[in-house]
Amino acid sequence: MTIEDRDNAHLVTHALAKDTLSRIRDVETEQVSFRKGLVKLGRICGYEIIDGRMETEYVEIETPLEPTMGERVRGLDDVVIINVLRAATPFVEGLLKAFPRARQGVISASRDEEAGRAEDGSFPITVDYVKLPEIHEEDTVIVADPMLATGSTMCTVLEHVIENSPEPENLVVLSAVSAPEGLLRVGEECPEADLLTVSIDDRLDEDGFIVPGLGDAGDRAFRTT
Repeated sequence: MTIEDRDNAHLVTHALAKDTLSRIRDVETEQVSFRKGLVKLGRICGYEIIDGRMETEYVEIETPLEPTMGERVRGLDDVVIINVLRAATPFVEGLLKAFPRARQGVISASRDEEAGRAEDGSFPITVDYVKLPEIHEEDTVIVADPMLATGSTMCTVLEHVIENSPEPENLVVLSAVSAPEGLLRVGEECPEADLLTVSIDDRLDEDGFIVPGLGDAGDRAFRTT
């Protein structure tokens, strides 16, 4: 298992995850390669969640030669993936390669950058659309957003996910790149969430962007700049 515990989060340290993240950070990586990199990173993280957060059970199977005992992952039919539009779309595409039978939810949430940051470092968040499946106690819920910066968007998204739902068996907040400030905020406001990221970067700049980061993941994936 290549997940390490950190102060406020858990870090995916798989060599392919680190390699892929380094490639998509590069300013020379163009749109198609960037998007494919996010898909690949989502798939790797999905496999790490299976290995690190889900249990297996012994089952009897019949090979072409004789009966034997094998192991299967428990709970693969009890996975909910929440796509935080829009940047998470390719990231979630990769997760679905690890969890092809997952139920999916969508939340369109964005921060109001024109309003600026509040004194506590947060941004006001606008939620335009919410469509979530029913969540059950036995579920593993993965809320995916490639960038966890101030934590403002994620905390708002988690409010919608948790509202009127039973506490799931696992609640995972998954990001590619996180700022320490965002991890701290989400950890304080939603302590039941398991924060999982591929990188904890240095800081936020004065505009609330992750440094060194990888730029605007949505703009780079969808070529909107």
